[in-house]
Amino acid sequence: MSHLSNDLPSDSPHFSSEEIAVSVRHLDYYYGQGDLRKQVLYDINLELSKGQIVIMTGPSGSGKTTLLTLIGALRFLQEGSLNVLGQELVGLSKSELVEVRRNIGFIFQAHNLFDSLTASQNVEMAVEVLQDWGNKRQRAVEMLAQVGLAERVDYKPKALSGGQKQRVAIARALVNQPSLILADEPTAALDKQSGRDVVTLMQTLAKEQGCTILMVTHDNRILDVADRIVNLVDGHLESDQNFTAFSQTHDPKALV
Repeated sequence: MSHLSNDLPSDSPHFSSEEIAVSVRHLDYYYGQGDLRKQVLYDINLELSKGQIVIMTGPSGSGKTTLLTLIGALRFLQEGSLNVLGQELVGLSKSELVEVRRNIGFIFQAHNLFDSLTASQNVEMAVEVLQDWGNKRQRAVEMLAQVGLAERVDYKPKALSGGQKQRVAIARALVNQPSLILADEPTAALDKQSGRDVVTLMQTLAKEQGCTILMVTHDNRILDVADRIVNLVDGHLESDQNFTAFSQTHDPKALV
């Protein structure tokens, strides 16, 4: 199996430092210790520009979620360089990583909503991170209206459909107007139409707010929202292409 060279792939875009939201250089990552230590990411080099939507594909177990959580400052970097929104993550303390995460919106397959809280209260929790106590209700309600849930702001998750729950999760991720959104299989539990609605919504709101999106997915139905397709296989970055080039050289069905 061939892998890309140690530098950025020749067909990947190159951006000036002012345009870059995420820069990954020679990143390796391991799980376990001693004899049980296993490498899961190998010499990853990747740049994401501001305002771009990038989809990461690849077989299960390829390291996609691991890379996503490293970029999201949810894990400590072991080897290499990782610059997120102008901040080098190498050597940061736990509290410093928390500060980096304040500028990142996270969307996960499982929604991660609090069942005891209303839709508005779930979104308000994100506003509280910025200590904007006085405006949290207003900001949450306005964001929920933007995602089509104006009539559901006081509903608890058990009274919402799967697509509506994911819209609440998107509202929570976007309410603070983050510079970077990281989404891990956001459509996996949704039917075709709900999945399409969710990613179209992410695309529209993200473009309006000018943020960067990195989305991990196996869902070939939503690839067309991407500006770029990054393929990770067995911990190696196999390809990095714009969507037009990708669709001309790949069968989307092969990704599932």
